[in-house]
This record gives sequence, C-alpha cells and structure tokens, in this order.
Amino acid sequence: MEKIKKGFFAHIKDDLPASLVVFLVAVPLCLGIALASGAPLFSGIIAGIVGGIVVTLFSGSPLGVSGPAAGLAVIVLSAINEIGSFEVFLYAVIVAGLIQVIMGFLRAGVIGYYFPSGVIKGMLTGIGIIIILKQIPHAFGHDEDFEGDQSFFQGDGHNTLTELAYVLDSISPGATVVAVISMIILILWERPFMKKHSLFKVIQGPLVVVLAGIGMNFLFMGHGTLAISHEHTVSIPVADSLSSFLGQFTFPDFSHWNDPKIYVLALTIAVVASLETLLCVEATDKLDPHKRITPTNRELLAQGIGNMVSGFIGGLPVTQVIVRSSANIQSGGQTKAASFFHGILMLLSALFIPYYLNMIPLASLAAILFMVGYKLAKPSLFKEMYRLGRSQFVPFMVTVLGIIFTDLLTGIGLGMAVGVIQILWDNYSLPYHFEDANYKPGDAVTIRLSENITFLNKAGIMRTLNQLPPGTKAVIDATRTKRIHPDIIEIIHDFSESAHERDITVELKGKLVDDLHDSVEHFQENVLSSGESKGDKGYLHSIMNS
Repeated sequence: MEKIKKGFFAHIKDDLPASLVVFLVAVPLCLGIALASGAPLFSGIIAGIVGGIVVTLFSGSPLGVSGPAAGLAVIVLSAINEIGSFEVFLYAVIVAGLIQVIMGFLRAGVIGYYFPSGVIKGMLTGIGIIIILKQIPHAFGHDEDFEGDQSFFQGDGHNTLTELAYVLDSISPGATVVAVISMIILILWERPFMKKHSLFKVIQGPLVVVLAGIGMNFLFMGHGTLAISHEHTVSIPVADSLSSFLGQFTFPDFSHWNDPKIYVLALTIAVVASLETLLCVEATDKLDPHKRITPTNRELLAQGIGNMVSGFIGGLPVTQVIVRSSANIQSGGQTKAASFFHGILMLLSALFIPYYLNMIPLASLAAILFMVGYKLAKPSLFKEMYRLGRSQFVPFMVTVLGIIFTDLLTGIGLGMAVGVIQILWDNYSLPYHFEDANYKPGDAVTIRLSENITFLNKAGIMRTLNQLPPGTKAVIDATRTKRIHPDIIEIIHDFSESAHERDITVELKGKLVDDLHDSVEHFQENVLSSGESKGDKGYLHSIMNS
C-alpha cells in the first residue's frame, strides 16, 4: 500500500479520477434530495458544491464527502411547509450551522466514539443493500422514487419492496440496455487482466459507463421503444447565461428572527445533521485503507461553517454522507483533495455544461451505485461478523434489518438499543468471578468482585447473594476492585446486616472493608443517633470486625 504523502496535490493522480466518480454519483443524489425536500432543485446542487469546497477546506476527514443528506429530506419538507417560505428556512439552516460550530468548540464530537463496531459495520452493510434495492427500479427505467432515498416507506406511497413489483409494469427497454451494458463494463473493469494496463488504472470504469450511457442516449433517439425519455436522465437546471445562473442562488429572509419555531427547527437540523455526520465519520474511517482517524470536533466545526455558507446562498443543509464517501474510497481517493475537486466539478458543470449532464441516463448511474452497494454489503462480511460471536453479530444484523425496513437513524438506534441490552445483560451475568470448578461442599463461597462495580451490577449481585444456602460462609473479595458504586455498598451492607438470620457468616476483603465501614458510620450518624438501640449499633460493629 502506497504511503500517504503530505501536500494537497501529492496524490492528484488518484484523487482527480476519484473526484470525477464522486461527482457523477453526487449530481443525481443532490437533485433527488432537493426534489424530495420540496426545495428548488438547484438548492441541492448548491449544497453539493458547498459540501465539496467549503466543508472540505475546514474538515480533517481525509476521505469523507459532504453534501445534502436524504435523512434530512423529511425534516426539510415539513419545515418548509410549516414555515411557508424557503427563504425563512434558509435562516434556520444558518442558525443550525452556528449551533454545530458551538458543538465543535464544546467537543461534542466525542459522541461519535460511543457507537459499537458491530453497529457501524451494520450501518455500512444496510446502506449497501438499500442502495442496491433502491437502484433496481432506476436500472429498468422506473423512476417514481427520488434518487438518494434511503427510507423503507417512500413518498410515492410504496415501500422499497413493493416498488420492485411495479418495475415490471413500466420497463424502459432503452434504460435496461444501458444498465446491462454499464454493468458489463464495470465488471470487466474489475478484472485482474484489465488492472494490469496502466491506461485502465487512470481511466475509471464509472467514467466509461457515463460516456457510454450518453452515447447510447444519443444513439437511441428517435428509435421508438429504445428512446430514453428525459424523466430517465439527470435533470440539472439549465442556465442560459451567467446572470441567470447567479439568479438561481437564493438569499435568506432574516425578518422572522424572533419566531421561536425557527430556533426549534435549527436545533433539530443541527442535532440530526451532526449525528449523521459523526456516524459517517466512524464508518468512513473504518473503510479507509490507511486507518486514519478523523478529528470529530473539527468535523462538527467544518459542517457548521458549511451549513452557514449553504444557508446564506440558498443551499440545503449538509452533512457528511456515506454513499459519496464510500464511492470516493472505492474509486481510489487518497486525500481530501478528491472531495474538494468533486465540488469544483459540480460548480463548473452546473455553470458550463448542464445540457450534457442532462444526457446522462439514470440507468448508467444505477449500475455505478450497484457496484458501490455490493462492495459495502459483500456476503463475506456476514460470515466474518458471524464468526466474531453473538455480541457482534446480533447488533450487526439488527442494524442491517432496521435500516432496510425503517431508515438510517432508526436502524442505527435499534442496533444501539440491542448493544446496550447486551451490556446490561453482561453486567447482570458477570459482575464477579466464582471458581465453581474448585468449589467443594462445606468450603467458604468466595465471590471475587470485578475491577469496576457499577449500579448496572445490582441485579446480578443481589441474585447471587440471595441464592446462598443457610450455613454458608461467604467471602466477598474486593481486593482487585478499584471502584464500587454506593448502590452496591448498600446491597452488601443490607446482606451483611441480615446474614445472621440465614445462618450465613460474612467476611469482607479489600476495598469493601473501608467502604462499608464508612457506610456504617454514616448509618450511625444519620439513623441510629435518632433513637435506634445500641444493640443494633453493636451488631453492625460485629459485622465490621468479623
């Protein structure tokens, strides 16, 4: 593996071809998300340009790509409808960006490190499967659902699975031919004999697919059933002049600055966008062949600046997005120059060649995304996760299925919930160590507590102490324990206090002796001093001295 060199242009031979692939993937996604958000189509392009240029300049992520995210589409749609003005919504985007900047300074990026590996891998795999399922209709020319949709329930009234059934009713022969030929090209480009030639290393397969798609679109014109209609192609807004191009930028309306709804919306956007970004950062870092670590606080700062700029010039909210980031990695991107140049390409193409971009069949892009999805959800990954054991496989599968049948954030939430339940169960089951293999009837029962005992261990310890038979000598050994939660001290205190009633002798070792002694003194000062008998006080001393 080539060592990463310093310098923005040090890997330009790898980053520039990768940026072209990311650009081709990003354009329809930006347009589709804008359409689903009920915003002007060009607002998606603006967000893609800002995500590529502005966010990249401030970000520390070497491979992450930012732009409009499908996860925010529903929030944006409902917000615009509720507020009644896209310009006022842009003000909320600016405020959301400011909140993210503050979150970055407050070091809130640490949240990203609390997502288990199984959940992150499940997220990547789930998105890979969603990409494939969502692109099947586009490959056959059935484009009712917007590009970039990741939710199970769709805006057209169908869901991911039922949409597949309707494909057969509206197959476009031209789009299907384009998709099949595009897949053949991409598969050939992955073959070892193709990779031996330096020419095929420089020219990316996705670029050939897009050029072939444009060529077939021209070729099929006027050929009846093979003709590809405009609804099956990219549809970027076309500007006739520089002034009309600049006229597509929208500026925010600050007149509603005193409306509380604006700030609630801004906070919602900031939290959801930050969460999606942090999840994507974790996933992208795992995909990085060089295993570099993205500074998450700096990433929140970069995203905040990006959202402020995007809001000022008429763009949708931006986040770091996994589909474009994984396309970048799979295309050989090495540094953040790839993301930067994809933004430059979006700007130049929207300004100078929108007509030619609108000749790209969505079926060509579907083939490219098929390959992206397959590489994210390879069957071998399921086998690998299964071999790692239940603690990894169960959250992984719950996350995958959750993303497929709900949406990205809900699926991750379900995976996290299962992970937390597993932690609670492990704490319930293993708060201590007991060598039952060496135990003989009549011996003292020695319970060696773990290094750190929290309130999560309450159930497990209570269960064990309650199951001790009469006549037992119980040795509770905390010699290796560093921290004991007060709730645990209270449980052992109560057990020691009532042990004589069950004919159980209690011996304490290690940290428990001092902690329980402090607990008894506190008990004497606050309870016994108020009128309890000295017999009770003496009994507690006898426990401590046993």
